Amino acid sequence: MFNEIEVYAFVGPSGTGKSYRAQMVASKYNISFIIDDGILVKNNEIVAGDSAKKAPTKIETVKRALFIDSNQKKEMIKAIKRNNPKSILILGTSDSMVQEIAKNLELPEIKETVYITDVATEEEIDSAKRMRIVEGKHVIPVPTFEIKKDFSGFLLDPLQIFKTNGFGNKPYISEKSIIRPTFNYIGNFTISDTVFRQIIDYIASKNDSITEILKVRVNNSEEGPTIYVEAEVNYGINILSELGDFKEKCIKEIERLTSMNVKSMKIIAKKLNLPKLPELFK
Repeated sequence: MFNEIEVYAFVGPSGTGKSYRAQMVASKYNISFIIDDGILVKNNEIVAGDSAKKAPTKIETVKRALFIDSNQKKEMIKAIKRNNPKSILILGTSDSMVQEIAKNLELPEIKETVYITDVATEEEIDSAKRMRIVEGKHVIPVPTFEIKKDFSGFLLDPLQIFKTNGFGNKPYISEKSIIRPTFNYIGNFTISDTVFRQIIDYIASKNDSITEILKVRVNNSEEGPTIYVEAEVNYGINILSELGDFKEKCIKEIERLTSMNVKSMKIIAKKLNLPKLPELFK
């Protein structure tokens, strides 16, 4: 089906820094598309797939990475056909793994394989292993803002820009994100609705335009929480402007404190706090 696509592979044991260096290897061969742990990345943007790093178990992670599921496989093949890449870089932990991925996605045989030892020193590989084993951190070769929606509720490290030298000491800049998947030692975690209420109440207490938060309703989904808020506001304020600013501050603080992507937030002025009338008019 994809006979004209040139397929390259980047191979190394789990946790040795493949995702960290994936874009550098792709840059050497002028490759715009990377397949890594179930996702298709084009120039720092996820264009298809569901990351295997979101899987609840290591076994499920392997299945997703290999595109064993027929629906997952069909979706990825459609995405490859839609994007029509000239070349693709496949990441894997072994030669057999990248060959299996290419086979499952109906791609041509691998033209050339780059190994992690070709592009990283022993010290760099050991450092990457420590980060994986001790801290449970995984790298995804795209910026944090790009994966935030797909990894809502995961522990994301802030956006990091790594500056290094590529092949031939060519200056190279790449943006990547670090996550802690659910199956590592930290385990799963959930955020109570009370936490959202407390954050919103605190921000409201710092806002002179809002006198009270009357109701907070939270509906959770894989993409992140949908939040509905009713508030009492002071009479005479510019409601649209003030509640707009309040909404932005709430979303920013909730996302910072919970690692969740707020899918949507609606704030309604349900009640007006009227000024007290002078005694003369009573």
